[in-house]
Amino acid sequence: MTLLLGMAQVGSRIEAALAAEARMARYATLSTQVSTFLVVATEALQRDLSAEVRADRLAPVVDSIQRTFVRLNDDLEAAVTDARAVGIDRQSRHATQSLTLARMHAALDQSLRGLSQDGRDAAQLRPVVDNFANSFDPLLNEAINGEALFRRETLVGIESLRFRFTWAAVFMACLSLVMAAAFYFGLIHPQFRRLDLLRGAARQIGTQDFAVALPDTRKDEIGALFDETNRAAQALAARQADVQADWDRLNEIIYDRTVALRSANARLEAVDESRRRLFADISHELRTPLTVILMEAQLGRQTAPEASEVFETIETRAARLNRRIDDLLRVARSDSGSLALSLEETSVSALLEEVGEEVRAECASAGMVLDLAPGPGEVLADRNWLRQVLVGLVRNAIRHGRTGGQVRLSCDLAAENVDLSVTDAGPGIPSDKQARIFQRFEQAAPNQAGFGLGLALAKWVIEEHGGQIAVESPVAAPLSDAPGTRIRLRLPRVVR
Repeated sequence: MTLLLGMAQVGSRIEAALAAEARMARYATLSTQVSTFLVVATEALQRDLSAEVRADRLAPVVDSIQRTFVRLNDDLEAAVTDARAVGIDRQSRHATQSLTLARMHAALDQSLRGLSQDGRDAAQLRPVVDNFANSFDPLLNEAINGEALFRRETLVGIESLRFRFTWAAVFMACLSLVMAAAFYFGLIHPQFRRLDLLRGAARQIGTQDFAVALPDTRKDEIGALFDETNRAAQALAARQADVQADWDRLNEIIYDRTVALRSANARLEAVDESRRRLFADISHELRTPLTVILMEAQLGRQTAPEASEVFETIETRAARLNRRIDDLLRVARSDSGSLALSLEETSVSALLEEVGEEVRAECASAGMVLDLAPGPGEVLADRNWLRQVLVGLVRNAIRHGRTGGQVRLSCDLAAENVDLSVTDAGPGIPSDKQARIFQRFEQAAPNQAGFGLGLALAKWVIEEHGGQIAVESPVAAPLSDAPGTRIRLRLPRVVR
């Protein structure tokens, strides 16, 4: 309210100062117009113009002077009206300004009457103009000085008002500080102390120390919060005791399970070591007679040329059995989690021919036709592992798609990949089992021979080569009326 009151008083005084400035500007305009009037009247006298011509020449200037008098008179009336709130002294001074304005108006009317008389020469009319100039100029200066005095008094009043309101603001600021201090130390600070106790209790609970006992203070909102915090601490303490008991029981169970797992791991390590020794012993025991058989077959071909075909067959079968031993050792290493690849540029066509030669007898024994469609291209692969994967896929087709009577082993060449496919004409694989057939111990058809490891091993080998394996069933272009199954191996192609 003090600010609004001060702004209102300052605003009224500024308006008064601006009104005085405006009246001074009008007096300046009036001075210019009167100077123009004197110039035109002097020129008319010098040229000895008639009274009618002089009146025509002076008419526009006189009209503008008359309008300025009217505006000044209106301004002074408004100033007198506004000065009622200030006092009778200010009203009287503005009324005096009105009298000065009236005297200036009268001086103008007197000079116009003198100039309008006909039959008088320039020498007779010159005193009229001089008298007007001599009488009007002091009046105009008196009016301007009066307005300047009004403006100066108004500005001085604004400065005095500013000083009074400054001290009022200082007093109110001091009073506000005293009231704020009384409010803080009498009401707020005690509540802050209680909140500090509550914050300390919360920190204590945060460190899992639930021995909290907040004092029983007055029953306001903070007091109710004290009670709830005490109850929460008691409940958390009881819960902590229950959790600690459960944790002790859990530790006992974990300890028992850990002992059992360690014992099981020890047994598994013993079994694994036994398995490793078994594979090493089998490979040693089998390689020794195979080496003798290969040497005897080679000697037989040299010493008995008539039986060279028989010895060549023996040598071929012995070499194949030797590769079987290598495959057996590779499978053993793959089960242990270590797959060592010997990568080399491998011709896809030669690889498929080798696979076909190895499984052709098995296909014929099962009454199936092997359709071999090799193609160009080379891949960077471990030849033995890739051959083993393809042989295993063909044997799966023989085992599960025997009723179709046909197996196709084909190759499709792309810009960056080589796709090897094994397609049968069997009953296919149900869609709900296709996502699991590459997992260990999963079989597409139950009650089938085997352990469900072949496709899992194939997936592992192909992914170690940086390739992909996928199943398609039913086949888009089947070999017969049966849905059929296609296993596709995609390997990076060697681009020269």
